Amino acid sequence: MKTRTINPTPWLQHFNLHHGVEVIGASRTLYLSGQTSTAADGSTLHAGDLGAQFRTAWANVKDALTEAGMGPSNVVRLNIFVTDVDAFMAIAGEATGQIKADGTETACTLIGVARLFDPEVMIELEATAVA
Repeated sequence: MKTRTINPTPWLQHFNLHHGVEVIGASRTLYLSGQTSTAADGSTLHAGDLGAQFRTAWANVKDALTEAGMGPSNVVRLNIFVTDVDAFMAIAGEATGQIKADGTETACTLIGVARLFDPEVMIELEATAVA
């Protein structure tokens, strides 16, 4: 499998993200449900701390990828749902830096929502991965 990033304009690269990712020769596609800052029993972790919630949600994405025999480098699309876009933009450098450090080259969409399944959940990460 090979991937090629698509960037008709450079502004998203400032966030370590891409306008698109072309996939050539993949044989498997994994669609992950939204991953949040939750423990194994489903309880919410890190109420009120968006940075910590991002880190836990991203760790949960990586755990699901591992279960499927994949890793962060297999992620080609990431949707980020947040209850406070401004708060996310304040930590965007840290968040996208972690994604990049883990070897992820992804297309990404940031979506502001009124709330998620639990009022204490501030972020949800939905990923598509290929292998």
